[in-house]
Amino acid sequence: MKISIRVNNDLPYDELLQLVSAAEAADVDQIWVSHDLLLRSAPVLMGALAARTERIHLGIGIMNPYTVHTTEIAMVAATAQEVSGGRFALGVSAGATDFLGWAGLERRRPMTTVRQSVTALRALLGHNDIAEDDLPDWWSSSSSLRFPPTSPVPVYIGATGPQMRRLAGRIADGALPLLPCPDLFGKISADIHSGLRDADRDSAAFDLPACIWVSVGERDAARRALAEKLAYYGQSFSPDHLAPAGLRPIDFHEAGRYARAGDLGKAVEFIDDRMMRLAVVGSPEEVIEGCLELRELGARHVSFGPPLGPDPLAALAKLGRSVIPALRSATP
Repeated sequence: MKISIRVNNDLPYDELLQLVSAAEAADVDQIWVSHDLLLRSAPVLMGALAARTERIHLGIGIMNPYTVHTTEIAMVAATAQEVSGGRFALGVSAGATDFLGWAGLERRRPMTTVRQSVTALRALLGHNDIAEDDLPDWWSSSSSLRFPPTSPVPVYIGATGPQMRRLAGRIADGALPLLPCPDLFGKISADIHSGLRDADRDSAAFDLPACIWVSVGERDAARRALAEKLAYYGQSFSPDHLAPAGLRPIDFHEAGRYARAGDLGKAVEFIDDRMMRLAVVGSPEEVIEGCLELRELGARHVSFGPPLGPDPLAALAKLGRSVIPALRSATP
C-alpha cells in the first residue's frame, strides 16, 4: 500500500518543513503541496523541500494552464525533477472557477484545455508515447525544453467529474480524485479504467490514489479543524464532487464568505453534519477502518489530505505509529 500526504500551501515554510520531515520519518511515500491562488508558491516550496529531504517523493497538486502557461509549468516540473533527484510528480487540472475569478480569469473549455496541456506537458517532460496529432495548435519544432529532464516526470490530472476521470485514464500517468465518500472509489476507478481501455494503456502503470480528507485527534478539536478547511474550500468544490454526498457548492456559500474574510469562528457555524461526512474525523482506529474499506474496493494508494488534525504534527505521528503500519500489513 502506497501512502501519500496532501497539504495546503497556506502553511508557513518552517511549519511545512517540520511536517514533511515528520512524514519522511513516518515512512510516508509522497507529499503533495497545493498551489492555490494567493497563497504560498508551491514551485518555490518544492525547491526548498527537495534540498531538505532525501527519500520522500514530492508533488505539486495542482497547477493549472490558465494562470501559468503550459511551457512554464513544464519548466517548473523539469527543474523540480532535477533538484530533487527524480522525486517529483506534477498535478494539473482546470482549477476552481471561483479561485480563477479572483484573478479575472475565465475557466474556458476545461476538458480541451486540460487535454492539450497534459499532452504537451508529457511531451516536454520526457514521455515518448505522444501522437503528434494530439499536440496543441501552438506546438512547433521549437517546442522543447533546452535542458533534458533527468527522467520522465509523471503527470497527474486532478479529476472530480467522470469525463475528466476518463480523460486522465486516456492521457495521464495518474489521477488525484478527491473522494466525497469511500464507497465511491469503485465508480471513480471504473471511470479511470474506461479511459485506459479506450486508449489501450496499461492499467498497472497508472497511479490512482484514493484521496481522502482526515482530521485525527480529540473529536471536538478534530471536527473544528476540518470545519475550518471545509468553510474555506467547500464552495470551490465541483457539483460533480458534492452531489453524491447530497450537497451543492451553494450550501457552503455563507461559510465561505466568512472564511475568506478571515472570520473562521463565524464560518464554522455554517458547517453541518452532512458536510463533515466529506472526511474521516476522529481516532486512528476510525481512519484505519475507512482505509481498509478502500482497500477492499481495490485501492492500492491512500492519500491523506488536510487538515490531518488540530495539531498536524501530532496527527502525522499517530498516522505513522498505527494507521500506516496497519494498512501495509493488511492482507490485500
